[in-house]
Amino acid sequence: MKMKDQLQGDVVVIDVAGKVMASNELTLLRGRIQYYLELHKRRFVVDFKRVDWMNSTGLGALIATNASIQRAGGSLALANITNIQNLLNITQLVRFFSIFDSRDDALRAVSPRTSPQMVSLPH
Repeated sequence: MKMKDQLQGDVVVIDVAGKVMASNELTLLRGRIQYYLELHKRRFVVDFKRVDWMNSTGLGALIATNASIQRAGGSLALANITNIQNLLNITQLVRFFSIFDSRDDALRAVSPRTSPQMVSLPH
């Protein structure tokens, strides 16, 4: 598994690639999330576009990561889950995650909303 993280505005985007299965690699992912939580970042997108496969260890780490983010008052969106969708469907965990077809859709879902502008009406 390879991982790259970056900030896009106030959202942490983590690109994951390869096979998601080794516990030491998943510890790095969870550590990265914890690092950002300590920096008061609460919005995350994990992009699985380049993931080939995920096993139950990877799924367990994803569940634990989601729980950590939720406990901190944050939100997690998953993008491009095509290659792991069957695993999420079979385990019925698909309903516990916010899942989007694209990174852009996921970013829009977790990005802070801007306040609507006040409009003065004539008297």
